[in-house]
Amino acid sequence: MISLARPCLGVVLFGLLLSAGCKCGKSGGHGGTWDRKTPSCQGLAATCGPSGNDDCCKSLLVPGGTFYRSYDGVDYLEKSYPATVSDFYLDKYEVTVGRFRTFVTAGMGTQQSPPAEGAGAHPRIAGSGWNPAWNTNLAADAAALNTAQKCFAAYQSWTDAPGSNESKPVNCLNWYTAFAFCAWDGGRLATEAEWNYAASGGSEQRYYPWSSPPNSKTIDDSYAVYCGGTCKSLLKVGSKSPKGDGKWGQSDLGGNAWEWTLDGNSATFPMPCHDCSVLTGGPLRNFRSGAFDDIPATLRSATRHVYHPDYHGIVGARCARTP
Repeated sequence: MISLARPCLGVVLFGLLLSAGCKCGKSGGHGGTWDRKTPSCQGLAATCGPSGNDDCCKSLLVPGGTFYRSYDGVDYLEKSYPATVSDFYLDKYEVTVGRFRTFVTAGMGTQQSPPAEGAGAHPRIAGSGWNPAWNTNLAADAAALNTAQKCFAAYQSWTDAPGSNESKPVNCLNWYTAFAFCAWDGGRLATEAEWNYAASGGSEQRYYPWSSPPNSKTIDDSYAVYCGGTCKSLLKVGSKSPKGDGKWGQSDLGGNAWEWTLDGNSATFPMPCHDCSVLTGGPLRNFRSGAFDDIPATLRSATRHVYHPDYHGIVGARCARTP
């Protein structure tokens, strides 16, 4: 069943019942943290998290396993779609304005400097890297990219010059620019199964990313940046950490900004699924999380959301990295 989301978002909500699984490794990181400095944080001060002193590029290990895609045992009860994913790292924070500014300043993510063919691929999913046919969907040049990030004056986080928004999630990202950013930053967009797995706490199948016990429906503004349409702006990433963090430490997996995933839309989940992704499937792309001005139902770990990949709205990104 398809229903139209709140008008300010212009998104299509797919309340599908599904299931998935994941496994994750740890080369490139010591223990549970990625130890390679990413381009977007070169020279960038540590200003993220609740105290404003954490590395904005911190990436945390998500140990792989198997789970049911879009299943939570409460509202979503379909267990026909198990999935398994391998170990991966998922950034603790959504991509911030400050990180994205380094990307723009470097002149990347435009038709003049697009990703190389195959960049940003999931190494276990053939054909998942950048397609040069997408180059025309990028901004023409750095000036056009700067303009594109100013999509909606009331909600945008981007500013022409550095200011008080540098630690807020960048939004107004279309899918192509989000893909290009993560590829440039040494990562990739997470598959929908990976993102869902991290938000669900793997086989715990959490109702919200922070739910304890897993079927707890408790939500208020101490867990997530949301308020059902009364919030005036995004907040700094990690503002609700650690209370609102997911099982493996990622912040804002529910609320603040929507987050693009790799997958195209599909009426059903691909089966079988072991490190799988929908690389085709129509004109839409999946994103997850819910945004700061949303209602609780959109923040559930099991809820799917899709829209056109060229959409500029309250949508940002969070990069994944393969060991």
